[in-house]
Amino acid sequence: MTDSTAYKRVLLKLSGEAFCAPGKTGIDTGALQAVAGQIAPLVESGAEMGVVVGAGNFVRGRSLAETCIHPATADYMGMVATVLNALALRDALRAAGRDATVLSAIPMPLVCENYFRPLAMERLAAGHVLIFAGGTSHPGVTTDMCAAIRASDIQADVLLKATKVNGVYDADPLATPNATKYDRLTYDQAIADRLGVMDLPAMAFCRDRAIPILVFNVYESGHLAAAVAGKAPGTLVSQ
Repeated sequence: MTDSTAYKRVLLKLSGEAFCAPGKTGIDTGALQAVAGQIAPLVESGAEMGVVVGAGNFVRGRSLAETCIHPATADYMGMVATVLNALALRDALRAAGRDATVLSAIPMPLVCENYFRPLAMERLAAGHVLIFAGGTSHPGVTTDMCAAIRASDIQADVLLKATKVNGVYDADPLATPNATKYDRLTYDQAIADRLGVMDLPAMAFCRDRAIPILVFNVYESGHLAAAVAGKAPGTLVSQ
């Protein structure tokens, strides 16, 4: 572990949009390689990485639930779609010279390994990037909540919430140019003011287990490395 690394073990929450070109859907190999290119050097330097991936680049369960598709079916479709992103990230990391394992909460033995905490800890200790897919296998649970649960499972030092903006603001900074950014927040403040750090059950879960949340802009070059070093220009949510 290098001196520049503040957090030894991290859980990175990536949205599906991180895998596609801006405004597009599916998987863009350039975006995929950019994500892998940020993660691989951190593992090389000694960081232990878990990643929870979303699937918004393929399907959004909430939108589908407003159609003829049952909400539970829509959620399962979203969970299955996360496996696509997880497999792509695994191969991109392997191409970058890093070991990576996809662990799915929905059993797909011909495609990837099933999520099993002892196996996850074994692979993490061996230097693998763990890519968690399939959500929690239960409908009605967001990927934010899945990220919080997996962060607890692997005893992560911090949950890194990757976004399009440099932290948490009192208003949408993309729509309100003079929005005020918070450098630090308590869990209770973020929950009470509904600041959109994560969904409320996930926030409460992190608070109850004292898992710090660092919200940062993953699309800015070097910001993931800075986040792992505890130096990202983002927002830290803690006690």
